[in-house]
Amino acid sequence: MPELPEVETIRRSLSRNIINKKIISVTVRDRRLIKEPSLAEFKKHIKGSRVSEVSRRGKVLLIGLDNKKYLIIHLRIAGWLIYPQLQKKARVVFKFSDNTFLNYMDQRALGELRLLEDYKQFSFLKRLGPEPFELTAAEFSQRLKMRKTNIKNLLMNQEIIAGIGNIYAQEALFLSGINPQRSALSLNSGEVRKLHKSIVAILKKAIRNKGSSIDLYRDTQGNKGGMQECLMVYDKKGQPCYHCKTKIVKINIAGRGTCFCPQCQS
Repeated sequence: MPELPEVETIRRSLSRNIINKKIISVTVRDRRLIKEPSLAEFKKHIKGSRVSEVSRRGKVLLIGLDNKKYLIIHLRIAGWLIYPQLQKKARVVFKFSDNTFLNYMDQRALGELRLLEDYKQFSFLKRLGPEPFELTAAEFSQRLKMRKTNIKNLLMNQEIIAGIGNIYAQEALFLSGINPQRSALSLNSGEVRKLHKSIVAILKKAIRNKGSSIDLYRDTQGNKGGMQECLMVYDKKGQPCYHCKTKIVKINIAGRGTCFCPQCQS
């Protein structure tokens, strides 16, 4: 599932390539992906508009149009975007006046596209916690305070902090030496500060490496990211720990596979 670094990689690419471009047509090959408004209204208000901005909130892309509406793209489990060539397998295609194309790709058709006047009123976005890069260590500590939930699940809770999923939660916990099964309540102030620092560090590194292509994720040119080559615990069951050579173990936490080093993460 694309997490913050993957979506940010896409955002940066689109910002370089589609700002000020006019959309002359919208082709929807799978109407299930269009969640609101109606398909007819969706196409009507996008056609003829120009892209004015491309931003991101958590794992969600926000494409601002010059008609004061926002195209909201939630990639969910396996969505990605390809530009500039037309893709035969695209579920939704936006054609620009310079004969380039923005293709929404999604083999599982689980993504969501919306067109809204005020993206801040979208219920999912209203519930999101702060962005990791905008959250101070003190604010992060306050969000964890007195919570008995295990720390790994808490990091993946989008209402606590936006953008972190299964991959980077595991990596941040490894960097900070914290067992993913521990409750947030059990962390001392030093551990919380170290975890906050690790979250920021691993997300920045993943962005520099253009994300992790674990499953279907690709950047806008169809290329794999490079961060999967740098992951230290994710999907490393049975492999030697990067630091101590102890075998990485895998457990199930709330239905999600979770790898960690039993020696380094206490």
